[in-house]
Amino acid sequence: MNAIADVQEPSTGGAHNAAIVAAADLAFEQPTNDALARARAFSHPLLTNECMASGENVLAHADAVAAILRTIGGSQDMQAAAYLVYACAHLQRPKEVIARAFGDSYADLAVEVNKLIHLQRQARLKTSSGSPLAGNDLTAALAVNHTENVRKMLLAFSKDLRVVMLRLASRLQTLRYYAASKTEPDISVANEALSVFSPLANRLGIWQIKWEIEDLAFRFLDPATYKDVARLLDEKRVERVDYMSAVVMHVQHALRNQGVESQVSGRPKHIYSIVKKMRGKSLDFAHVFDVRALRIVVSDVDACYRALAYVHQEYTPMLEEFDDYIAKPKPNGYQSLHTVVRDHDGLSMEIQIRSKAMHDHAESGMAAHWAYKEAGAKGYAGVSANTAYDGKIAVLRQLLAWERDMSSSSGALFDDRIYVLTPNAAVVELPDGATPIDFAYAVHTTVGHRCRGAHVDGVMVPLTTPLKNGQTVSVVTAKEGGPSRDWLNPNNSYLASSRSRNKVRAWFNALASAENVAKGRELVEKTLQREGKTATKLEDLAQQLGFESALQLFEVVGKDELSLRTIEAQLRPPDPEPEFNERMLAKAGQDNAASKTPRGGVLVVGVDSLLTQMARCCRPAPPDAIGGFVTKGRGVSIHRANCADFLHLNHTHEDRIIEVAWGGQPLGEMSLYPVDVRIDALDRSGLLRDISDVFAREKMNVIGVNTHSPKGLAHMTFTVQIADAKRLNKVLSLLAEIAGVRTAKRH
Repeated sequence: MNAIADVQEPSTGGAHNAAIVAAADLAFEQPTNDALARARAFSHPLLTNECMASGENVLAHADAVAAILRTIGGSQDMQAAAYLVYACAHLQRPKEVIARAFGDSYADLAVEVNKLIHLQRQARLKTSSGSPLAGNDLTAALAVNHTENVRKMLLAFSKDLRVVMLRLASRLQTLRYYAASKTEPDISVANEALSVFSPLANRLGIWQIKWEIEDLAFRFLDPATYKDVARLLDEKRVERVDYMSAVVMHVQHALRNQGVESQVSGRPKHIYSIVKKMRGKSLDFAHVFDVRALRIVVSDVDACYRALAYVHQEYTPMLEEFDDYIAKPKPNGYQSLHTVVRDHDGLSMEIQIRSKAMHDHAESGMAAHWAYKEAGAKGYAGVSANTAYDGKIAVLRQLLAWERDMSSSSGALFDDRIYVLTPNAAVVELPDGATPIDFAYAVHTTVGHRCRGAHVDGVMVPLTTPLKNGQTVSVVTAKEGGPSRDWLNPNNSYLASSRSRNKVRAWFNALASAENVAKGRELVEKTLQREGKTATKLEDLAQQLGFESALQLFEVVGKDELSLRTIEAQLRPPDPEPEFNERMLAKAGQDNAASKTPRGGVLVVGVDSLLTQMARCCRPAPPDAIGGFVTKGRGVSIHRANCADFLHLNHTHEDRIIEVAWGGQPLGEMSLYPVDVRIDALDRSGLLRDISDVFAREKMNVIGVNTHSPKGLAHMTFTVQIADAKRLNKVLSLLAEIAGVRTAKRH
């Protein structure tokens, strides 16, 4: 039986709707200002013959909800809303009709609550049945996840405190109906009640709703345990009540004789509370001390300790069960004295002693009694507090007081998240302002990449449309393909979620990586063919060059971070290793002593003169930081210190690295140094001309150009001659300003 305590689907008959409009007009014209009476009169013809999914009459349910709201101090306006919410489900144009009869506030509330009812119903239908009390199996995990989503949805929809109050009262009445009619609810209804509505009532300080919901829900979720504990309580209920009445009178009279005015009362114990303590502290029923419980409320702190002294003098204290939360309050500000004593017959009793101010703070103040109950200092099964969530609850508690004083309250409290549905009724949580593309990425990364269109509540919408709570979203996808770069442009409003933006960026990064790998593979394979080494295993070659895999080697080569000459050197048979020592360097220095100025303006540190050559892989120029590598027969090769090839050589041939520095200014043609400039741009007519004009204006001689333009993107490498690398920075800035140029950098 799918016993879900919500209203039936609305009727769609034209004549029926006309009658409803007439009834609304009649209600609107009534001279009385009694909103409650008007709302019931308006709803009576709509609800009197309708039934809930539970089988309860809808009008009777609305009557009971209004009565529950009345008992907790809800205004007449809030009680009136109980009828309009259920009437709303039987109107074709509910917002329009209710607004004409009662105003926009009531219409917005009725529509919002019905939207939440629908969303919760769909979420329940999607979730497998199960109880979190059943154990740590998969079913229980699904149920816990579902109730957490429902909790978030309930708060996300709470633009008005009345939404929360109406749903709490409705769920309590539904449980009462099932208990009275001796029928079993769907497990998800009871599960939501225990896991969502009871904690929410607790956090709002509405204790009577909390306790009743807990006991009723537990009765359906674990009937065997419920009956066992109920039987144990019933066996000596009369005796226990008489005992507590006598203790209350005795303690209050004794304290008065000692000059301590107090309010002494027995604290009612509930079956679910007893079971939680038994399970959380691994106790049997006989050792649950607070089955008999007393609360003493006095005027001030001094009276608290005087009352405690009397209690410990009159009864035998169990010192291991004593806690002084006045001297050392709980982190949430809760203060009270807790003690457990035994009377002259050995019966245990829990006693709480607190001042009136402490009592008010604990019961309804923002000390959050729920945090103490749900995750106490002694630590038994509870939930951890969430700072953002707690802050919103604190605001709700303030709104509850304003509701009683002002008969209305509103304000967008939970506008940072929205909850929408997939076509299969799965709940998807998104940031406020999320679009269909954000929704697609939340469903699955591949769905996001291939998203090409979307339907919201059955209507095709642009991909930039902001989604709203409760909407059903379906995505139109392509069979293949990926996201558009336009999605990353914040001015286009395609994405509101940082998670979605990261997914799009990751896709383009992976695409660039794949292109680099393909390019690098082609270059490496051509090098192997040219060297006659096609039988070489690529994985072995990569490891010999210091890479973990061939793909890593391909990517580095494709990004021009490793010269093919390094691969060629690795493939060629090694020459006999010459003896490499200080005498070798000294001899090389003597052979070149005739030239006091080192070639290329480079001085090998510690040697007067030595044959040097500029490495073509990185093309160093003053004042770059440089390093030297002693080659076999070609002198010292000069690299930029951050050159990828040089870093690799430093790793594999550390003994052949030598310190070098820029010397005096060289003469002749060596006064200019060739450097490579890499430009990536959108390909267009006249691009090459515009780039060449910059070099010409800056009087830089271009001695080489290499360009290719795949898929509308131009990749250009210009080799220019410079005397000082510092001057290149200005040129790079000018190049970056050219229309279509994405990057301009030294290669």
